[in-house]
Amino acid sequence: MTYLFLFIAICSEVFATTMLKLSDSFSRPIPGFLTILGYSVSFYALSFTLRVMPTGIAYAIWSGVGIVLISAISWLKFRQALDIPAMIGLGFIIFGVVIVNVFSRSVSH
Repeated sequence: MTYLFLFIAICSEVFATTMLKLSDSFSRPIPGFLTILGYSVSFYALSFTLRVMPTGIAYAIWSGVGIVLISAISWLKFRQALDIPAMIGLGFIIFGVVIVNVFSRSVSH
């Protein structure tokens, strides 16, 4: 269940950040409302993850995966370019999340 809540938290955060872009600085009410709703769901789901997983590990996974997903959405939906250094950096983030999940004993505590 821990990873299910973490998955929900990540997806909600990515949705909220996408809506934040579409809200045009909260000048558009529906995307603005969806931004607040998405972040609320994200933090609520993340709070369940933090019952089991150490805060630093959960936050590293949540933010790392979120960064990669929102970068991909920004590239695909908003046509925001990613240069080679950005893609290499995102690759390091993915690599770091994999290392934490596969090799760290902190995740199981």
